[in-house]
This record gives sequence, C-alpha cells and structure tokens, in this order.
Amino acid sequence: MASTTRAGLLPSPSLLRSASAALLPPPPMIASSLRTLSSPSRRLLLHPALKPTRPDLPTFRVRAARTVSGSVSLGFRAPHFELPEPLTGKVWTLDDFESCPALLVMFICNHCPFVKHLKRDITKLTSFYMEKGLGVVAISSNSSITHPQVRRIVPYRCFNQGSVWYGTGVPSGTSGRIKRYTLDGPEFMAEEAKLFKYPFPYLFDESQDVARAFGAVCTPEFFVFKKDGRRPFELFYRGQFDDSRPSNNVPITGRDLSRAIDCVLSGQLLTSAQKPSVGCSIKWHPKTT
Repeated sequence: MASTTRAGLLPSPSLLRSASAALLPPPPMIASSLRTLSSPSRRLLLHPALKPTRPDLPTFRVRAARTVSGSVSLGFRAPHFELPEPLTGKVWTLDDFESCPALLVMFICNHCPFVKHLKRDITKLTSFYMEKGLGVVAISSNSSITHPQVRRIVPYRCFNQGSVWYGTGVPSGTSGRIKRYTLDGPEFMAEEAKLFKYPFPYLFDESQDVARAFGAVCTPEFFVFKKDGRRPFELFYRGQFDDSRPSNNVPITGRDLSRAIDCVLSGQLLTSAQKPSVGCSIKWHPKTT
C-alpha cells in the first residue's frame, strides 16, 4: 500500500514538461536569433519542454554518417606526408619513421563516437607496441569548414545530454549570435592529445591531401605498413581495431590490429581475414568548381 501511495505522488511526465516550460520561459529574441544563423550553426536541438510553447522554432541535430573503409591493394606504398603536430608545433614526415621496422598510420578525429569508443585502448595498444619498435602516427583530416561541432553556447541556458548540446537561446542585450567551436580543429587536437596522453604524434591534415593519398574514408581507419631493409613502407594490413562498436556490447580487445602488428614485427604472414574498419565518414571540404 505504501508503495502505491508513493507512486501516486509522482507527477506525470506531461506535468513535468509543463512545469519546466513555466520555470524556463524562452527569451523573446530566440526565434529571430536562430533565423539569422548560418546553416552550420543550426546544429542545435531545443529542449523538449520548449517545443509546446514555441512551435515556430526549428530543431536540428548533429548526425554522424556510418562508413566502411574501402580497399587498397596490399603492397601499396605509403604516400609521403608532411604535417604539423598541433601539440608541439613540430612538422612530421614519413622519413621520420624510416628506422622503424613497421608503421601504423591511424586516421582518427576528436568527436567521432567510433573513435571515442576506442581512444583509451588505442593509447594502451600503441604504447605497448611502440616499445617493441613500431612507428605510430595519427592523422585528423576532418574539415573544420563544413562540419563545425557545437561545444557550448553563449550563456543563457545550456546543458549537455550525451554528445549533443542543447540550448534555449541567447540572452537579451547580446549580439544574438551563437559561438561555434570546431572540436576537430588544431587547438582541440592538442587538448585531446594531452588529455589522453597520446604516445604518438597527432597530426592535422588541413588540406586533406594526405587522406586522399592514403585512400582513407572513415574514422577510425588503421593502416599497417612493413619495412624491408631500404625498401619503402608497403601496406601489410588495412582494417578494423576489433569487432567492438559503440553500444554493441562486444568487449574491446584490439584483437585484429594486434594480430596484424604481431605478424609484421615477427616477419610472419597474416593469414586471418582483414575486416574493414567501420566509423564516421571523413568530413571533406566542399567541392570547388
């Protein structure tokens, strides 16, 4: 009986939404502010409690496209690159890894949920194999022009649910503009490398020429190259980290990539199937005519 009484005291969801809307009235200039924003800035999703009170406001959500890595013939030679490392300012080239018996090239980024799912395990795996002589480099090629990521909003009311930021507008007396922060830009790459203590250089491919030269299409994507004496780096493995994906409840093991690295460092052939990597598509610059 007591439990029934307690349940009866709980307000209904509709009553909670009405109360939220009453406590958080939208400022008068939201609609006009949102209508003046550029298209990339509109990647906002308004709190559900506000929808009944202001049905005229548009709603937007950032979505990531799921992409499967393509195929490059084994034996493909590693393209030359010359890219800056935002954390240190150093410019790295393929020649910097000339003395390594093998090289792991990873195309990753900051915001992709498939990369976020593996970040800590990528750090552990690469730290282990770098001690065995493996060369490792990570590259971010995402466009900061066409796919800016909203990190926070000029304060009026904003709050976070998962990886999507929600906002109810901007305060009266401000310019009415919403600040945009490109999470995949160099500044945030440096923060990311420091936060996760990446043992490898994390480079910025602003022109996207390097991604195109490698044939990279998604994040994360893993290329393992072998080095035989004075010969150039040749592709030994292109595939996934393991079978784990966000929300599929498969434990992260790094099995596929670890097996490939073990084989290349020991001079053995890789007999297991190379499964393609799955992740977010690389965000390309707009085409010019």
